[in-house]
Amino acid sequence: MGNLIIFLIVGYFFYTIFKSYSRYTAYSQQAFKNFSVSKESLEKSDLGLFVALVAKVAKADGKVDALEAQLVGIMFDDISAVFPEPTKTKDILKDIFNENKSDLSNTANIAQALSQSIRRDKAKQQQFMGFLIQLAFVDGECSKSEEDILSTIAEALEFDPDTYHQMFDHFEQMIKNIKPQTNISDAYKVLGVNESDDMSVIKKAYRKLVRQYHPDIIKSQGKDEAYMEEATIKTQEINQAYEMIKEAKK
Repeated sequence: MGNLIIFLIVGYFFYTIFKSYSRYTAYSQQAFKNFSVSKESLEKSDLGLFVALVAKVAKADGKVDALEAQLVGIMFDDISAVFPEPTKTKDILKDIFNENKSDLSNTANIAQALSQSIRRDKAKQQQFMGFLIQLAFVDGECSKSEEDILSTIAEALEFDPDTYHQMFDHFEQMIKNIKPQTNISDAYKVLGVNESDDMSVIKKAYRKLVRQYHPDIIKSQGKDEAYMEEATIKTQEINQAYEMIKEAKK
């Protein structure tokens, strides 16, 4: 169940949040071509501030589990790709994440700094808040500590309370409505593997499909609602299939 949630979260997130973008302009290599990549500059950028908040939500319940780490890793790849020196950028983003994941005391200050950075961009505010809400649900439920951190961030961002609760409640209900696959033969078809394949082959196919179909936090800006909905369905199928096959192979 848990591994399915991560990709449903990603798909649903981009479907509901990025539908407000009409053009691929906010985050692109062109936009960042003159950006000087340093830890100081990244920490002060809206993406760097966002990564710091992601760290706090991911560690709010005391640990960063494997599913959260996987989602964060994909996010690092997506973000670093638009900056000059992607490898250097990714390493700095990891540093920002690691330095912020265990200290919750400055959460409101970082959220306020992000609020100042994106004050005039309502779509981006929803984008970031939506991701954080869904990250909290990555393991299938949102703990009290995670909910408290989200509330702190939402308030510091000056995020509309009604919109915040609608997003939170909508996603919570969606998680409850997940219905897993029941046919193992269909699971093998979804991943494009055979029942005789060992788990190393199956895992490789799974990861390839995840990379192929996961909605990209950067490139999804220009996609329409139909694309986002399709991505949500596809990621559900991939993860349901993988979880079912793993269980059958035990």
